Amino acid sequence: MDNYQAIYDAVRSKMGYIDPSYLYDRIVRCWDFSQQMSAMLQIIEYETIRPSVLMHPKISIDGNQWCALYGENLQDGVAGFGDSPAKAMEDFDKSWYKDLEK
Repeated sequence: MDNYQAIYDAVRSKMGYIDPSYLYDRIVRCWDFSQQMSAMLQIIEYETIRPSVLMHPKISIDGNQWCALYGENLQDGVAGFGDSPAKAMEDFDKSWYKDLEK
């Protein structure tokens, strides 16, 4: 423990006294929160307008995958499949924007 105290004292003598409130003020003023806030708002906006959020498809298990289905059946509705409910919802979002095959 004495070795640690000697190292601490040596470092402290080189640094001098630093006011913690001064450091906090300098860090907060230099940190740009606007970019982080903008990125968070974009994520929130994207998540709230996803078709899977707006349309509330029914989630069920179909075989060995999860199915997100909007409509009465696979032929008449929109569906997404995946190994998890989240992946099925992602696939549903992609399927929502696909054109009918001709």
